[in-house]
Amino acid sequence: MTLEGILPVWKPEGFTSHDVVAKVRGILGIKRIGHTGTLDPQVTGVLPLCIGRATRMVEYIQELPKQYEAVLRIGLSTDTEDMTGKVLEEVDQVVLDEKRVMDVLLSFVGEIEQVPPMFSAVKVDGKRLYELAREGKEVERKSRKVTIHDMEIMHLDLEQQHPEIQFRVTCSKGTYIRTLCVDIGKALGYPAVMKSLIRTSTGSLRQEQCLSFDQIKHYNSQGSLQEHMIPMDQAIAHIPSITLNEMESVHVVQGKRIAMSADRIHADSSQTIFRAYAPDDRFLGLFEWKSASQILVPAKVFL
Repeated sequence: MTLEGILPVWKPEGFTSHDVVAKVRGILGIKRIGHTGTLDPQVTGVLPLCIGRATRMVEYIQELPKQYEAVLRIGLSTDTEDMTGKVLEEVDQVVLDEKRVMDVLLSFVGEIEQVPPMFSAVKVDGKRLYELAREGKEVERKSRKVTIHDMEIMHLDLEQQHPEIQFRVTCSKGTYIRTLCVDIGKALGYPAVMKSLIRTSTGSLRQEQCLSFDQIKHYNSQGSLQEHMIPMDQAIAHIPSITLNEMESVHVVQGKRIAMSADRIHADSSQTIFRAYAPDDRFLGLFEWKSASQILVPAKVFL
């Protein structure tokens, strides 16, 4: 059996996202594998891998909101914005109350601007920021807009010298939780650093669906790994779907464009990509609707 679909992996600490891809390639003996969002080595959590033709879905899964559980430590800062870096500032006493913390965290919900940290994979003039940071250089970075969909406090420990705030956040692609922690600290009036981070979901793919390397190895040896994978179309269920008739289904998989009225497709002005199905519910692929010409154009065909 040829494996195909989304393999939800639980990334262990100490692995880069590329390390996870290499490890799973070694277990499965499959080269065509892609990950759907970078996680720092010290971060654990949900890392969906696209297997086989599902690698063509990477860009759509990457766009999904992510959920994290983070622990923020107040009272010190580092050059990496997490506990792996060199301490730059430390204060002896931090005085905070629960209401103040709650108010500040909620003030970050919505669209915010972030400046990417120096220890990040963002490129400036063709070079990654972390490469420049390792050379002891700091360059100006442009701020970028990200969206914090939701935040909630899970646990507070405000009595210790460096208080800790454990919180859950749902955010858009490209959000740096390390930087969010630093910015929350600034809003509270203190230096701050991210102590730990877990990614608990990517879109609808959650922690409880994920497999460890040992489980992947076991299920693969038993020939049952496909049963634990997510079908391609289910992983992008956030994209609206349409059902084509028999003739249209034949035409689109041949790469032909077909006429499609706005009334039939139920499209709004912002929606252009659709999942298309044959009358027997077979997933045909992703198609782009051109509103000006009222036609449906094949984008990624899977039959």
